[in-house]
Amino acid sequence: MRLLSLACAIALGLSSVAASAATPNPAAKVPGSEAIVSKTLANGLKIVVWPDHDIPNANYYTFYKVGSRNEYPGITGLAHYFEHMMFNGTTRRAPGEFDKQMEAAGGSNNASTSNDLTIYTDWFPSNALETIFDLEGDRMANLSFDPKVIESERGVVFSERRSSIDNDNFGTLMEQMQATAWTAHPYQFPTIGWPSDIEQWKLDDLKKFFKTYYAPNNAVLVVAGDVEPAQVFALADKYLAALPKQPAPAPITTVEPEQLGERRLVVERADAQSPIVAYAFHSGIGAGSKDYPTLELLTTILSQGESSRLHQRLVEKEQAATQAGAFAEAGFDPGLLWVYAMLPPGGDMAKVEALLDDELAKIARDGVTAAELDKARNLKASAFWRGMATINGKARALGTYEVFNGDYRKLFDAPTAYEAVSAADVQALASRILRIQNRTTGLLKPVAAAPTADKKEAAK
Repeated sequence: MRLLSLACAIALGLSSVAASAATPNPAAKVPGSEAIVSKTLANGLKIVVWPDHDIPNANYYTFYKVGSRNEYPGITGLAHYFEHMMFNGTTRRAPGEFDKQMEAAGGSNNASTSNDLTIYTDWFPSNALETIFDLEGDRMANLSFDPKVIESERGVVFSERRSSIDNDNFGTLMEQMQATAWTAHPYQFPTIGWPSDIEQWKLDDLKKFFKTYYAPNNAVLVVAGDVEPAQVFALADKYLAALPKQPAPAPITTVEPEQLGERRLVVERADAQSPIVAYAFHSGIGAGSKDYPTLELLTTILSQGESSRLHQRLVEKEQAATQAGAFAEAGFDPGLLWVYAMLPPGGDMAKVEALLDDELAKIARDGVTAAELDKARNLKASAFWRGMATINGKARALGTYEVFNGDYRKLFDAPTAYEAVSAADVQALASRILRIQNRTTGLLKPVAAAPTADKKEAAK
C-alpha cells in the first residue's frame, strides 16, 4: 500500500462508447442510488458514476484486475511494484509531478495491491475533475520506464518488504502459512513478492506486465461525488477513449486441490518476544459466491468486538491471549479463513491451540445463538450504511461489486443477503470449513538468539 499519510467516464460522443446504454439502478435501496449511471467505452473501460452533491468533493477509483494471482515464479511482486511505479513519472511528467499537480488542485491519493486487484484512489475538490482525468489518463497511457527510477523504486519495495514482512512477526508467519496452505493456486505468492524476484525483475518483464494488465479493458473506473454523469463521460471521451484495448489477459484456471490433512509449520524468531498461534482454513468461497455473506457472518461472530467468541474465551475468560481474531480472504477465487491468537511473552502455545480447537469445534457442533446471529447481522448492516454515508464508501463499494460480482447493482442486495442467512447456514458452513484436515497451522515461536562471534570467543 502506498501511504501519503494502505490503493475508479463521461456526454458523450457516442462514437467513444460501446453499445451498452446508460443504466440507472432500477430498484434503488440507498437514497440517491437511482442516479447511478454506467457506460462502457469502445476500448473496454467500464465506467460507473454516482452523483452526490452533498459536499463539493469527488472520488476517482481505478480498479485494475491484477494482483499476485496473476504472477508466477520469477515475477512475483510485480503488481505491487507497479502500485509504486504508477506514481513515478510518465513521458509527459517527471517523477513527483503527479503528486505535485494533484496537491496543487487540492487533491490527495493512495493505492493498494492485493491477491486480486490493484486499486488507485484520488480524493479532490470536484472543480479539479479535469485535472484528475488528465493525470490518470497520462499514467495509463504514458508510464515511464526510466532505468534509474526503476532501480530506485526496487529499493523502496525492498524496504517495505523488510518493514511489513521480514521485521513483522505476524507478517512473516502469514507469508509462510500462505505458501504452505496453497500448493497449486497462485494465491501462494506473497503480494509484495519474493526477495529474489524483486532483485531480478527485468525491464522487459515490466513492460510486458504493464501492457497486459494496465489496459482499459482490464479496468473499472468509478467516480462518485459532486459531478454530473455527462461531465464525467465527456472527460472520459477526451482523456481515456483513445487508449488502445489490449488482448485479454490469460485466464487463471488453476483450482486448488482439496486438502487431505493438516499442514503444520513452526517459525522460530530470535527477535520475537510473544508467541503467535494461527490457523488458515480453505473456505471454498470466492467474493462472488452466494455463500459469502454466510462466511462474513461467521467471522463476525468469531471475532468482532469484545463479546465475540474468540475474545471472550481466550482473552477474557482464560486470559491465555492478549488478542484473538478471525478474517476471511475472498477474491476471484476461493480464499482462506484465518483464525489467530496473539499470546503474552511466555504464553502457553499448546493451551491456546487447545482452546481454539475447542471453541471452533463448538460452533461447528452446536451452532450459534439467535442473539449472536442478530448481532452479527446488525454489525454488517451498520457497516454497510456507514459506507453509503460517504462518497469514498460509495465509490469503493460500487467498484468492488462491479469487479467481483460482475454488476455494481448487487451492492444494494447486501442487507437482504445478510438477513437471509440462518443460524443453520452458519453452523453448516462452520462444520464444512473448520476441520483440522482442512487447515494449515502456523506457530511463531520466540527462541534464544544464537551467540555472536564475540560471545563465542569469550566463552572459550
